[in-house]
Amino acid sequence: MANIKSAKKRIKVIEKKTALNRARKSQVKTAIRRFEEAVLAGNKEEAVSRFEYAQKRISQVASKGTIHKNAAARKISKLAQKLNGMNA
Repeated sequence: MANIKSAKKRIKVIEKKTALNRARKSQVKTAIRRFEEAVLAGNKEEAVSRFEYAQKRISQVASKGTIHKNAAARKISKLAQKLNGMNA
C-alpha cells in the first residue's frame, strides 16, 4: 500500500478510470453482440439500426481514449462487412 498522499490519490483515480473503461468496453461488446444476433437472424432493418448504434458507441469510446482509434475503425469496418454480406 502506498504511503505518499499523491500515490494514494493516484490509486483512487486509477480505480475509478478502470471501472469506467470496463463499463464502456462492456457497452461496446454488448452492442456488437446484439448486431451480430440481428445479422444471424437475417433481420436487415434491425441489423441496420443496431449497426448504427454500435458504430456510434464504438466511436464514442474511441474518442474518450478507452480504445485506440485504429481499433475502433477496425471494429466498425468488420461490422460493415458483415452488414454488407447480408445483401449477397
